[in-house]
Amino acid sequence: MPLSRRSLLGLTAATAAGAVLAGCSDDDSGGGKSGSAKKIRWWHIANTDPMLSAWAQMAHQFEASHPGVKFEITPLENEAFKTKLTTVIQAGDPPDIFHTWGGGVLFQQADAGMVKDLTGDVGAWKDTLIPTALGAYTNDGKTYASAVDTGMVGFWYNKELFARAGVSTAPATWADYLEAVRKLKTAKITPIALAGKEKWPGHYYWAYLAMRVAGLDALRQAGIDKNFNTPDFVAAGDRLAELVALQPFQTGYLAAGYSTADGQAATMGNGKAAMELMGQWAPVVERDNSAGKKGLGDKLGFFAFPAVDGGKGKITDAFGGGGGFAVGKDAPPEAIEFLKFIAQPENARIEAKTAGVLPVVAAAQDAVTDPNLKQVGETLVNSTGFQLYLDQAYAPAVGQQVNDSVAELLAGKSSPQKVVEAITTAAKQG
Repeated sequence: MPLSRRSLLGLTAATAAGAVLAGCSDDDSGGGKSGSAKKIRWWHIANTDPMLSAWAQMAHQFEASHPGVKFEITPLENEAFKTKLTTVIQAGDPPDIFHTWGGGVLFQQADAGMVKDLTGDVGAWKDTLIPTALGAYTNDGKTYASAVDTGMVGFWYNKELFARAGVSTAPATWADYLEAVRKLKTAKITPIALAGKEKWPGHYYWAYLAMRVAGLDALRQAGIDKNFNTPDFVAAGDRLAELVALQPFQTGYLAAGYSTADGQAATMGNGKAAMELMGQWAPVVERDNSAGKKGLGDKLGFFAFPAVDGGKGKITDAFGGGGGFAVGKDAPPEAIEFLKFIAQPENARIEAKTAGVLPVVAAAQDAVTDPNLKQVGETLVNSTGFQLYLDQAYAPAVGQQVNDSVAELLAGKSSPQKVVEAITTAAKQG
């Protein structure tokens, strides 16, 4: 994303990288014993409260029931996490427990022998999870992480600004969506907030349009064939270029971060833009980055990414993902026991209540009370297909090229044809 894929930022990378919470052993070695203490290095991306403290509390509870276990917790902002994790993975020293979005990135780590095969272990609590929970973390029948939360990307919009612009219904087609953007601009309302600097939010647009134009099967086949240079994927870029031509984003969007003071979430949360395309965590981040820490409240609404006329995909096909935890190759057995511990319904309910996420533990579904989050959940339940974030679904180099190429298209520095050519080149180069 965010406790989501794009989660929930606040600390600077330097501060976050050095932040250590919960019990710490005196030994700086990897997982295993430090004197009589067994240290578990846990890296996650819930680097703001309430889940920052909630995770620490769960770690303390586990320590209390497992004498000799000590946690060293490192909370990291999303981009800092990815950078730091890549470094330690390349050095052959993964954390004992670390956040993952699954897909090609996780499977590449598994191929390199950096994570444990959890197939047999997760089987002990697999039946307590929703049916689709482990899909993003399973490859060739082997599961390499335990799921924690799930969700999807869609448009979050300001009902008051839509009404002011005369947009009475949520756009159901891409043509309707472009018309809504035009009406918002006519009303002198910034249509869309976008964190152009961070790239990953922009890739959502091309990914969804590729789903709507080409269909889910085409995206999966492109990964297998290592070929994105097809008319349908070019057409997806053409549709995005139509949007860019309307200049719908806030002033300075190319330099804007996601959760900075003047970033995408703050722009939306402060009522300075009419909508953003973001995951299920958006209301929480909007609130936390708004001037009054209240967000939009009941002014906030949600709608699915529109259909594209003549496209092969369905409006009920969803795009997104969730978060899970992988276990590093040298982690002690207690690391896996901890994953089972946080999968208990009482702990999953804490996450659902405090972090604005959709739990994957079936018994914890009753903890979801936020109306917007419930709507996301209902949309997921009624979905006809699902696509993981492209920068996670494919191999890391391909996912990064998707982000880079789409960012260039959004900046007016590339073309739809060049986008697919660059992604194809990255895929073929491996």
